[in-house]
Amino acid sequence: MKTILIVEDDDKIAEIEQDYLQANGFGTERASDGRKGLSMALQGDYALILLDIMLPGLDGFAICQELRRKKETPVLMVTARQEEVDILKGLGAGADDYIMKPFNPNELVARVKSHIRRFESIVASSRPQVHVIRCGDLEIQQDAYRVLLRGKEIPFTRREFEVLSFLAENPDIIFSRETLFEKVWGCEAMGDSATVMVHINRIREKIEDDPAHPKYLETVRGVGYRFRRL
Repeated sequence: MKTILIVEDDDKIAEIEQDYLQANGFGTERASDGRKGLSMALQGDYALILLDIMLPGLDGFAICQELRRKKETPVLMVTARQEEVDILKGLGAGADDYIMKPFNPNELVARVKSHIRRFESIVASSRPQVHVIRCGDLEIQQDAYRVLLRGKEIPFTRREFEVLSFLAENPDIIFSRETLFEKVWGCEAMGDSATVMVHINRIREKIEDDPAHPKYLETVRGVGYRFRRL
């Protein structure tokens, strides 16, 4: 049985999450404060972590940042904070996705299943050989999960790497934010494209000499993004 860690200080919300996840065959464990949640996340073997932002002791941003130094466990942030800066901060800290409170419990379960499937497929497809995409000064070693710029390795989160790798595999094709979300995250965007935008911007900061005028990841206004073959 796959186990989900719920880090949530609101008893009613945690109970709803537990009930729906257990009804769909998941085991659940819970922490109601940030420090305990981080300790459990680092020590346990969880299929996914549901992480609230506002927590006593340690907030969700700090938990996610610390977790990402050691683990790639999928993280789905659950937040009542609707300010865009908070959402972008959560994604920037390493969260894979987020869902707003109040949420539809069935949508939450669908998101959880999708992220777990995606993560498992990545782990299962790891191979010793290295498939390399080269473009200009950029080198993407797909099976090794490495990105090199002018021979120097650039640190990428798993999701940032997946976005760049997918676009580089399909050069000169324009993908909308919604399509990118579906292809990379493995589920429908449900009208929310901020996740894709944040990851594109973070990738540009890492690989572009001038992120405001990118040569690799181009924005086609009103349509989407494409990876340019140089």
